[in-house]
Amino acid sequence: MRIGIPRALLYYIYYPFWKTFFESLGYEVILSKPTNKKILKDGLESTVDDACLPIKVFHGHVIDLIDKVDAVFIPRVISVEPKEFICPKFLGLPDMIKNSIPNLPPIIDCELSAYKNKKGFWEHALAIGRYLGHSKPKIMKAYMRASIEFNYYKKLRINYGILPLDCGEKSFYELASAKSLHNEDHSCKFTVLIVGHPYNIYDNYVSMNLIKKLQNLGVKVITPEIIPEKNILDGAKQLNKRLFWTLSKNVLGSTYYFLKNGNIDGIVHVASFGCGPDSIVGELLERKLSRDYTLPFLRINIDEHSGEEGFNTRLEAFVDVIEGRR
Repeated sequence: MRIGIPRALLYYIYYPFWKTFFESLGYEVILSKPTNKKILKDGLESTVDDACLPIKVFHGHVIDLIDKVDAVFIPRVISVEPKEFICPKFLGLPDMIKNSIPNLPPIIDCELSAYKNKKGFWEHALAIGRYLGHSKPKIMKAYMRASIEFNYYKKLRINYGILPLDCGEKSFYELASAKSLHNEDHSCKFTVLIVGHPYNIYDNYVSMNLIKKLQNLGVKVITPEIIPEKNILDGAKQLNKRLFWTLSKNVLGSTYYFLKNGNIDGIVHVASFGCGPDSIVGELLERKLSRDYTLPFLRINIDEHSGEEGFNTRLEAFVDVIEGRR
């Protein structure tokens, strides 16, 4: 049986867990193609108009998988951290897909909620395994393998600065054996913190190769996914109230931590046009930086109409400002 995983949304964080889990149960995992013009076009044509860009892109990835798999994995995500939530669109995503796209294969839409405690991930795995007809001992064994692989993947990211876009279908053990590739790059002139939802930052088509372009301009890139969780939590403590959106907490926690403790030369915030949490977080960042700091800040709003030429100009100007400050 072939199970398809759309290369979008939380794929950029949890793909190692889901891939290992399904393979341990004996299934073949099929990924959709990297986002391209056709995938975006298919997503735009099948989604309601007021959906944000990441949701539209996700629809396109599901369409890309239809003729290639026996089932598509679209979890109903409520929470990935205790006492925190993910965007409500993730909760209704399986229903949106079923109502928008015809001729779908079976959808595996088991709920993922860690709101009460971290056992939510085990309950999520158990629900998937039972849906597929497996015994509890076999599901537990697959879950343990997936958890070990996922924790190893997180260590790779943090210890060696391996960005999620570097992994994809590659072997994580192969990446670990190439430690020398991830040593400190002394050719980098500046260090820039890029914050935003992972599916906006690491999708090269959506972000218009933001990370690669900055690296080509001599910039060392840091993102929340390669920052230790304790540092993010330390930064988040500077907020007046606890932020209950997990992804937004990671954005603000990372930024506030580096503003207080880190040596960075600039900050880039990538946001989706029409995303409520993104607009609030962007406003908080701008106010914080304009009030207390003189650090160069670039806010990039992306949607299906974003043009690469103007994007490149803004990016080069941003790096020029950093160089001028130096």
